[in-house]
This record gives sequence, C-alpha cells and structure tokens, in this order.
Amino acid sequence: MPGADLVRDPPPAPATESHSRPAEETPPPPGPFAGTGARTVPSDPRELHLRNLRQLTFEGENAEAYWSSDASMLVFQHRGAGVPADQIYVMKADGTDLRLVSTGRGKTTCSFFLPGDRGVLFASTHAASPDPPPPPDMARGYVWCLHPEYDLFTASLDGKDLRRLTDSPGYDAEAVVSPDGMRVVFTSTRGGDLDVYTMDLDGTDVRRVTDELGYDGGAFFSPDSKRLVYRAYHPADPKEVEDYRALLAEDRIRPMALQIMTCDADGSNRVQVTANGKANFGPFFHPDGKRIVFSSNMDDPKGREFELYVVNVDGTGLERVTYSPEFDGFPMFSPDGKTLLFCSNSHGAARGNTNVFLADWVD
Repeated sequence: MPGADLVRDPPPAPATESHSRPAEETPPPPGPFAGTGARTVPSDPRELHLRNLRQLTFEGENAEAYWSSDASMLVFQHRGAGVPADQIYVMKADGTDLRLVSTGRGKTTCSFFLPGDRGVLFASTHAASPDPPPPPDMARGYVWCLHPEYDLFTASLDGKDLRRLTDSPGYDAEAVVSPDGMRVVFTSTRGGDLDVYTMDLDGTDVRRVTDELGYDGGAFFSPDSKRLVYRAYHPADPKEVEDYRALLAEDRIRPMALQIMTCDADGSNRVQVTANGKANFGPFFHPDGKRIVFSSNMDDPKGREFELYVVNVDGTGLERVTYSPEFDGFPMFSPDGKTLLFCSNSHGAARGNTNVFLADWVD
C-alpha cells in the first residue's frame, strides 16, 4: 500500500502526480470506505487485457486484496478514518457485506483465505502491543520496516477462534496458503536473513526454501502447488551487501531492485524471470501456470509509477497491462482466470488513497 511501511509497498509517488485516470468523470460516492457495492469506472483504452473495471473501496488505503477459493469473497487490509493502522477485512466480491476479521489492535498485513474459505490467515503485531509499531525512520532513505512484532495468526470469518501459528523472534509475515490447502508459504527473519519458508497449516514442520544472502519474499504458489513465484534482492557489490546487512540489523530493507524468481516448493530449480534492475513485486501465477502477472516501475525513469505486467514463466512475452498515472499493484487472478483483482491509486477520493478494483480479463 503506497505510503505505508508494509513489506509489499512500492516507493511513494511524488506529490505532483495525478491520482486519477484521465477518463475520471464523477467522484466516488460518500459513505463507508467499503461494503456499499461495486461502482463501474472508466478504464484507459490502452488496457486491452481489461474490461468492465469496477471499484470496490472508496476511502483510505486498501491493499493486498485476495480471492477466496470460490471467488465469492475478498480479504484485504485497510487503514483510514477511524482505523489508524492496517486491519484485515473480508467482503463479498460484489463489494457488499464488509466485516472486520482482525482484532482491531496493533497492525496487520498480508492476509489470505484458509482452505474451504473457513477463515483467514494474516500477520499481526497485536500480541506484542495493542498499539501499532512506530513508522520507519526515513533518515537513511526510503525503507520498509520488518517489524519483529509480526507473527502469523488465523481467525474465523467473524474474527473469532483466533489462533497463533508463529512465536519465533523476528519478522514472520507475507503468508499465503497453497491451492491444494496443504502448506503455508511465508517470509521470515528467523534464520538471520530474509528468506522464504513453508509450514503446515498449524504452524508445524517449518522448512526453509531460500538461503541466498538478501531478501526473498512475497511468495505465491503455482496453481498445482508445486512451484513458487516470489521477489528477490541478492546484493553482490560489497557496498550493497554492507548496506543490506546494516539495514537488516535495524529490521529494515531498501526495496529498490527486486526481481521476480520462481522455484520448486522445496527451493530447487530456481529461475530468474525478470532482470531489469527495477523494483518488481507482487507476482502471481495465471491459472494456466504458464504466465505471471506482477507490478513494476520498469517504464518510469523516475521509478515512481508502478504498472501491471504479464510475462511467461521463462521471462519471454512481456506485456504491459495497466496505464494509470500512478500505482497499480497486488494483482491476483480469480481461480478461473476470468477476473483480475488489483489495487490502485486510481479514482481516489483524496490524494494518497489506494483502492481495490476488479476487471474482466481479456486474452
């Protein structure tokens, strides 16, 4: 979510940029930030893969929205008026029936539905303190905070039956469930570096997937649950290594050069998909298992504007998907591949708003 210190956030856009698409005609409706239903909004004519664009949230910062297995619901995080730190909500895919799932305490991130859509998985700091952790100090430039207070929890859709899955020192977050419902993949500093791990749904049988120096995280499973796609930054220059280690010791990371990678679920057969030297993040497999959708600033010389792209798993066939003036990120295909879910600064009621959108996918 732009402007927040989440581990999946891109650099914030400069104040001079527009926060709406050129075709914007009417302001968002007044009232609650979500739960009032979807609103059809104009799209850019260059967005040939998208049709019937709908907006589902209307105020604040809403991000990391993900589908339920039957595509009837969405889970996402929100902060805004009356909600000073991100909390987890679910709603129907038509934008109605909004419900708070997390505790309302601390700060949360990275939610995902459990098998059978019986509940949700998310990271939260509430066990450490009812107050959210402080925002990052930007004295050393734009950085993400790796709040060591984050641990993984599950809860039923009404927010009850709260269960803690991790209790290790350091950061545990960025967790999603495999399509076959057997494993959870997450990012952790428990091994002294930022790496990808998997575990059973009850938090047992933890296995390390990546082990190269640098940041590996934000992973998602392939449709057959056999492979992972994730973002990675592996510093090689001695100065970059020194900077990375120094920031990591302060529970921070500088997210300026992230590349998309894939590997088998056990960490073998690693393949680098992008090699553009830019910030690429939020990768997700198309249901055909042959393509990956992701967000990148590769077309902006200033590195501020993030758009969605789709690419073959071997790195060929790159196509640009969105053309909004600012940030588009966190893409996820519906299980049938017919609808794309993503978050954008487009059509915001105020500068800095990030909202949830759906669009029919056109191949």
